[in-house]
Amino acid sequence: MIVHNAKIYTVDSGFSVVEAMAIKDGKIVATGSNENILNTYESDSTIDANNKFIFPGFIDAHCHFTGYATDQWKCDLTGTHSFEEITKKIIDYSKTASMEWIYGRSWDQNDWEIKSFPNKNILDSLFPNRPVFLKRVDGHAALVNQKALELSGINLNSTINGGSIEIKEGKLTGILIDNAMDLVEKNIPSITDDLAKKYFNEMQHMCFEQGLTGVHDCGVSEHTIELIEQAQKSGDLKMKIFALLSDSANYYDKWIKKGPYKTNGLHVGGFKLYADGALGSRGACMLSEYNDKKNWNGFLLTDEKHFREVAVKLVNTSFQMCTHAIGDSGNRTILKIYGDVLKERNDKRWRIEHAQVINSSDFHYFRSFGIIPSVQPTHATSDMYWAKDRIGDDRIKGAYAYQTLLKENGWLPLGTDFPVEYISPFKTFLAAVFRVDDKGFPSDGFQIDQGLTREQAIRGMTIWAAKAAFEEKEKGSLEIGKAADFIILDNDLMQCKKEVVLKTKVVATFIDGVKVY
Repeated sequence: MIVHNAKIYTVDSGFSVVEAMAIKDGKIVATGSNENILNTYESDSTIDANNKFIFPGFIDAHCHFTGYATDQWKCDLTGTHSFEEITKKIIDYSKTASMEWIYGRSWDQNDWEIKSFPNKNILDSLFPNRPVFLKRVDGHAALVNQKALELSGINLNSTINGGSIEIKEGKLTGILIDNAMDLVEKNIPSITDDLAKKYFNEMQHMCFEQGLTGVHDCGVSEHTIELIEQAQKSGDLKMKIFALLSDSANYYDKWIKKGPYKTNGLHVGGFKLYADGALGSRGACMLSEYNDKKNWNGFLLTDEKHFREVAVKLVNTSFQMCTHAIGDSGNRTILKIYGDVLKERNDKRWRIEHAQVINSSDFHYFRSFGIIPSVQPTHATSDMYWAKDRIGDDRIKGAYAYQTLLKENGWLPLGTDFPVEYISPFKTFLAAVFRVDDKGFPSDGFQIDQGLTREQAIRGMTIWAAKAAFEEKEKGSLEIGKAADFIILDNDLMQCKKEVVLKTKVVATFIDGVKVY
């Protein structure tokens, strides 16, 4: 294949721009001027890009691809503006729900006029005999009804480590934080394997439409790995997936013995752990109390001993340890454990997922021990409306500090954490560079000094995302010998005004030189 008459951002070390490229057997064999490529190569498949803009396929360095896919049977509560709106949605959903359980996902009380957690009273009256489970947008809190509590054996005397069962005025409110959700969610039946694979296929088309050719799927089961491979072998699933296994005691010894697993489309290369919860549900572990909840610091989801034991298990393997950490205490805990075990700067590429609130005295850990901060720029522009209420003026300075993190580590992979945030890489770019949300707020940018340059943002969505999975030699830039994973856009992200970033359309998406969108 020959692609010509384009403005191709190769994202090589010099961020070179060329006009044309030649592709054979799914790999790039040459890049250069229109004249050079057209005079040197012949092909019966030639694409005239009509002066459009080509980038390497975007790679989401932190998302939940298979989880979002298999969530499709659930009631989508994204963007609801009140609890009343939620109840209307789930009443409608309950009439056609595919199982007895009523499962809703992605509500956020911070979007409501009354920003406190709801309670289960209305759910109890509407559904006295059907269990209801409504998970918050960040996946770290849920509201359940009395029937769900009864089926799960939860009562006023129940306790759990790394979680919270909310009680007010001597009664269960139905709010479960972090590990407490597992007591209920484990009772909800799974969908069939065939349906799961059907949803994988639908999800990849949503990704292709947004210019994604690769994802880092964070925290999956062995069974999900098997389903991914089945779907890829059948030819249905073309999305390239770097998978991090869930933090399961059953997995470590087994996978350490056999090592990372890699095919052209699937790479199992690490483990995903959770240090703490989320800021929005006040489960993030903080060094001092929350500004808007006295005597409350959040909590670690597991004791420090567990993280240290896993680190020791993995340090002499080729697996990455990738740990979700949001609060300044959660981050400090994991950074110190990583430092103690790694001992010096290295190329193991252990990751802190989110690295959201960092104490000023802790940024050096990233540089000292070669720790990779894997961040999601739209978290900053989603949280900015209320984050300062949670953590105050001083701590917010070390939050969503992407330019500081980049300077410490030298490179910075970017993702969305979808479905926590919307799947769009263009929103990632807008939030990373201009520090505004999709409404253009705030006009001067949220903590704009922490904004990335356009080049840094594109690198974060391509070559640095590939590097975060040890895949930079095979993808992430349009260079000779690398996979021809690329996208054609109708807009030049490197030049356009911020007001038109979100109007960008993906004209075509290619994986290994084959058009998939």
